[in-house]
Amino acid sequence: MAKDIFLTNSLNGKKDKFTPKNEKSVGMYVCGPTVYDDPHIGNARPLVVFDILFRILKKKYGSSSVNYIRNITDIDDKIIKASNDQKISIKDLTLKITENFHDDCKYLKCEEPTKEPKATDNINQMLDMITDLENQGYAYSNKNHVYFEVNKFEDYGKLSNKKLDELIAGSRVEVSEFKKNPEDFVLWKPSAENEPSWDSPWGKGRPGWHLECSAMSKKFLGNEFDIHGGGIDLIFPHHENEIAQSRCANDTKVFANYWIHNAFITMSNEKMAKSQGNILKIKDFRDKISGQIIRLALMSAHYKQPLDWNDKLLSDCESTLDKWYKVYSSSLKSVKVSDEILKPLYEDLNTPGYIANLHKLFEKANKGENVDLFISACKFIGLMNENTEEWNEFKKKRVSITESEIENMLSLRDKARENKNYKEADRIRDELLDKGVLIEDKDGKTLWKFK
Repeated sequence: MAKDIFLTNSLNGKKDKFTPKNEKSVGMYVCGPTVYDDPHIGNARPLVVFDILFRILKKKYGSSSVNYIRNITDIDDKIIKASNDQKISIKDLTLKITENFHDDCKYLKCEEPTKEPKATDNINQMLDMITDLENQGYAYSNKNHVYFEVNKFEDYGKLSNKKLDELIAGSRVEVSEFKKNPEDFVLWKPSAENEPSWDSPWGKGRPGWHLECSAMSKKFLGNEFDIHGGGIDLIFPHHENEIAQSRCANDTKVFANYWIHNAFITMSNEKMAKSQGNILKIKDFRDKISGQIIRLALMSAHYKQPLDWNDKLLSDCESTLDKWYKVYSSSLKSVKVSDEILKPLYEDLNTPGYIANLHKLFEKANKGENVDLFISACKFIGLMNENTEEWNEFKKKRVSITESEIENMLSLRDKARENKNYKEADRIRDELLDKGVLIEDKDGKTLWKFK
């Protein structure tokens, strides 16, 4: 019997034992991208965090028993603005960004979710939910706008652990003459000319952002489900609003039982965000370093803690993987990874603890002991899934010299050493090092590898 899973639940701030509603159908919904711009490293963190949670859930309950839903938001004000700014159709923009997002997921070695619904494919579900909210007295319309009336939901602020007036004071609230109250949020709004729109009882328009996730999670996971995840920045207002509209529309006491939120990635202790102008896009790393390095870096801190992104972090992760690849062989067989080794992941996705276990396994593997177990344990969290040639390929891309040029320089170095011109031999060695090539004299032979 697999170990119990414990997760820090944002609903109470405590580390709770995870008990699904139904072990044969575990449901997890994670907010996916709004496809107006390419994802950055900050966006990569929830991708990897919830990919690991997906893997550990499947390990405990079986692959066929876990439903991981991650949406694509393909209609939003930001998308409309980006489309206008770039003079490209919304369809072309969202297709391009979605494709880039999927490339990023593959690069980061993330498994595909069970389903990935698009907002625009689920407009009818959103219209039905608005109608239910209006009929039950939680929503009101005014000149083609429909708003959720927040003060009618007494548990508003429970996720944020704040009272309504505190939430409003600490956030930017949309000002609108059509609202009854400043805190009310939009469910449906009219579209301007040349903007995407759908027919509705309240006129042509489009859904509010918060509504989209409520409708899609209901469609694929039901009125109540197990886990809802995303970045900590989504707690308010997005997730708070999801809870309000979903519970009211569905007439339930619960929406999701466990709310899991990852902390920010920072640069020089500043939050990484487009608004800050300090973003590093995932795609900018693709041709430079292996996605495994990025993935290991993202796992180097506990998901509840901020992670400062810097060159040293990446260099350290590359050095670690370089060392581990010394024992890699394509002939190794896959073996079962015990729950004892996996224990840190069961304990609130403690990835630093699991990486520490990998270091211990490597020490044994480096002595020829249980190499297949070490590699299998790495693969469990999406590492060591490239062969040695693929791993070295990324290094070649950073080297400003061809292999034939390397061999020619080594030949010149050998001649210099034969002539006891050690100064020249050292100069050639240093030049190769500057070009990204390490050399080692061993047993009368000169060996080289990419740095």
